[in-house]
Amino acid sequence: MIGISDDAKLKLTELKQEAQLTEDYFLRVSVVGGGCSGLTYKMDFDNETQAEDQIFEDNETKLVTDLKSFLYLCGTVLEFSRGLDGKGFYFNNPNAVRSCGCGESFAV
Repeated sequence: MIGISDDAKLKLTELKQEAQLTEDYFLRVSVVGGGCSGLTYKMDFDNETQAEDQIFEDNETKLVTDLKSFLYLCGTVLEFSRGLDGKGFYFNNPNAVRSCGCGESFAV
């Protein structure tokens, strides 16, 4: 399962409205190679699923990931912070054993 916090849900809803996306769009989350620690997160709005996609709904929000990325994301919660220490989305990933100083990449 991949979860989403209340703050992240509100921000995603705001972004979808700004981009004038219809209700059939969902958040696609994936893990790709790169960054200081070896793996990095990628998020995009999408409206087409693929055969191997894993589909989750949490907090009235549809999240989709490919099977390979799901192995890294299982149990992860997408968060959003508006605080002084950093504004933006971040992943609370119990599978990550370390992350880089900027928090943009991780390792398992």
